[in-house]
Amino acid sequence: MKRWIIFITVFILSLSLVISLFVIWKAGQPFSKEQDKAEQLVLSEKKLKVVTDSEVYSGSNTYVTVSGNDVKGNGKAVFIPITGKDLDIEEVLLKEGISKKQAIEAVQTEFKVKEILHTKLGWEQDNAVWEITFLNKNDKLNYVYLLFENGKWWKRILNM
Repeated sequence: MKRWIIFITVFILSLSLVISLFVIWKAGQPFSKEQDKAEQLVLSEKKLKVVTDSEVYSGSNTYVTVSGNDVKGNGKAVFIPITGKDLDIEEVLLKEGISKKQAIEAVQTEFKVKEILHTKLGWEQDNAVWEITFLNKNDKLNYVYLLFENGKWWKRILNM
């Protein structure tokens, strides 16, 4: 009897783990497909010669930000809209704005940061912005946005 209880317990725990992993994997698939489509579009339109990274940015509208190098070797970010019918593909040269490191340093100078959760380059209201999500010393969630072109504060959502 004891063996059956152990077997059933292990079986249920294993099944739960497998189902959880499957759900997490399936939940990420729509973004993966959109990222793949955006990367192919950027390459086929010759906006970039080499893709180094892509990530989904969800703000007022949802974009896939595809980063890489153009034919001249310049670092560039291209913003491919996922939502919104009348949205254009936007792009910025990375040397024309602040870097990811500079954006993080600005946040760490202004706030008491415990942990940076993520930093994304996105497109909002005709501007490229850095979205930085972090936990402060009180373990409160914070979202801050800096303008890519000059590092000025655009929006802050604090202490959630």
